[in-house]
Amino acid sequence: MNRYRTAPFSLSSHTSFPILQHFPFSFPLYFPLFFTFTFPCSLWLRRSLATSLTLAALLLFILPRPAMATPVLNTRPAVSTSYGKLPADSILTGADQTNLYLPLLKGKRVAILANPSSIIGSESLVDSLLSLGIQVVKVFGPEHGFRGNASNGAVVGNETDAKTGIPIISLYGKKKSPSQADMSDVDIFIFDIQDVGCRFYTYINVLRNVMQSCAKYHKPLLVLDRPNPNGYLIDGPILDMRLKSGIGQFPIPIAYGMTIGEFARMINGEGWLGDGLHCDLKVIKLAGYDHQMNYTLPVAPSPNLNTQQSILLYPTLCLFEGTIISQGRGTYFPFTVLGAPLLKGKYDFSFKPEGIKGMSEHPLHENKDCYGLDLRNYDTKKLETSGKLHLQWLLDLYEAYPDKARFFDRSQSAQMGNFDYLAGNYTLKKQIISHTSLKKIRASWEPGLKAFKKIRSKYLLYP
Repeated sequence: MNRYRTAPFSLSSHTSFPILQHFPFSFPLYFPLFFTFTFPCSLWLRRSLATSLTLAALLLFILPRPAMATPVLNTRPAVSTSYGKLPADSILTGADQTNLYLPLLKGKRVAILANPSSIIGSESLVDSLLSLGIQVVKVFGPEHGFRGNASNGAVVGNETDAKTGIPIISLYGKKKSPSQADMSDVDIFIFDIQDVGCRFYTYINVLRNVMQSCAKYHKPLLVLDRPNPNGYLIDGPILDMRLKSGIGQFPIPIAYGMTIGEFARMINGEGWLGDGLHCDLKVIKLAGYDHQMNYTLPVAPSPNLNTQQSILLYPTLCLFEGTIISQGRGTYFPFTVLGAPLLKGKYDFSFKPEGIKGMSEHPLHENKDCYGLDLRNYDTKKLETSGKLHLQWLLDLYEAYPDKARFFDRSQSAQMGNFDYLAGNYTLKKQIISHTSLKKIRASWEPGLKAFKKIRSKYLLYP
């Protein structure tokens, strides 16, 4: 496919030579004739100048005109063509398609939920909209903050953005939702966050909270959709709502195979806002996307998902946060390695977690050599082909661990999470401890997955 496409909106195309936008396409050719007969000077001078202007006009005629839709090169690392059905340059995110939503923002007071993944091209959504004259009155930040400089689980406070002077209100900590006061000077709310398609990734919880506030205070919500890098994957146990927590709010599997825009439609349609609330929701759809595409994120969605490999392994490896096994937090390659000190002698590969500001200040097994699996070069196409979580790694490391009674014991470290909350049921941990086969474990998930897929189908925007 031709790597050039017609730009839906170009900042240069709306600012360069603005007067030319108001004349017919062939106007430059008319101008020399007009000049020849009207300019008050000698006939010879008028003819000489007219000839020069005619040549200049011809150049304007044949060169690309900024006022028109111009071919632009897609330089963003959007998708890999190694797997999937559509060409690499075929995706336009919701944010990229400014022609579809700028008219909705003109003259409005705009609030935005954003982080570093919120971009138009390679520029911040907030910075870009400000440069286009949109009145952004405040920004809300999720976990890790608006500019993305807070560690996992770190409390993020309110602040003023140093670059723009816009107030930033944190929705991670005690405050979970925009208040009535926050919304009092807002006409429309934009949600633009890159999700990774996992139940325990907290941005879908923030989405629900924002939708609730928009519904309560009668503000329209505009979701700028982004691809799900794990869009092919629908797997894992359905959340038992008795285990509802900050890392599980909805009766969905670990990996749900939906974009953030599709998920917003599900929240609305399934009544998950509660109290009979319904959000005035508009999704700016992706162009050229389907769920089987292997989408490479142009910006890391959070500090510890800093590589494409970590993003694709995350749905499986995050389960290890409820165990004594380190997932590589405290290294510069988190969620691509697994290990623990007591596995020395059983695995040759080792790594040493250390405190890293902005990523993990006090990781599990800090300053201790951990032995286990190096998955940095694991062929993730195997995951895409199977369409399943790689649960075998969890079974194998449990079998290899010498002190099995403490494999899930959270009393050993504050950095260990609750495995049942992560799994979404009370069953999986018991199945692992009782050496239940992978086949039987998967069979126990199937009824829930089948029912979920039927519900999911009602809200899909893409094949």
